[in-house]
Amino acid sequence: MTTTLRPSGRALDQLRDITFETNVTRYAEGSCLAKFGNTHVLCTASWTDKVPGWMRNSGKGWVTGEYGMLPRATHSRNRREATAGKQSGRTQEIQRLIGRSLRSVVDLEALGENQITVDCDVLQADGGTRTASITGGYIALALACRYLKDEGVIKNDPLIKQAAAISVGLFKDTAVLDVDYPEDSAGEADMNVVMSSDGGFIEVQGTGEERPMTRAELDEMLRLAEKGCNELFEMQRAALA
Repeated sequence: MTTTLRPSGRALDQLRDITFETNVTRYAEGSCLAKFGNTHVLCTASWTDKVPGWMRNSGKGWVTGEYGMLPRATHSRNRREATAGKQSGRTQEIQRLIGRSLRSVVDLEALGENQITVDCDVLQADGGTRTASITGGYIALALACRYLKDEGVIKNDPLIKQAAAISVGLFKDTAVLDVDYPEDSAGEADMNVVMSSDGGFIEVQGTGEERPMTRAELDEMLRLAEKGCNELFEMQRAALA
């Protein structure tokens, strides 16, 4: 049921229109274009047979993430961080989140001494870029793992479960799922929730922007996030089928 509460007209527990297009780049071992409404993120997974120096001879692999926004991903042009000579704190925080989230569902021993880097480049931003990056990044990672197994680089699939993420928030004092920019900019609270397909919570980042959240509101937002992630898990499986 649509509602007049949300600027988009979506129901309180309704995701945006979401699509995952796989194998969109020629050279990456795994790639996915994730579209969460008007938020579009290109996720590519790249393999190298070298791990960070501190992991050499450990018998374990590594998964890491990098994140960036194109200059006109937003309403006005942002300067490239490479031109500025350093990454912003926001960029560093998001790419660490992507790496943590994806590593949590990987058996690093099964990956062997290989590294997969998941690059998440925001083509267009309308809220939820980090959650779209994690959800699409998982698909790119899964495709790269499939490639490594098919090529005989590894024997077994190192992915032990799925990872997906979604944003929730309080908009006009009401819990809503999959927050877009108009809701994020005017809402009372927002939260990013990363989950694994066995029902576990990988990471929860929540902030009361205009006021503190009540326990009842927090519980309702977590319920919505769980519902949303379960729907995303189904979409991931369909994209990888």
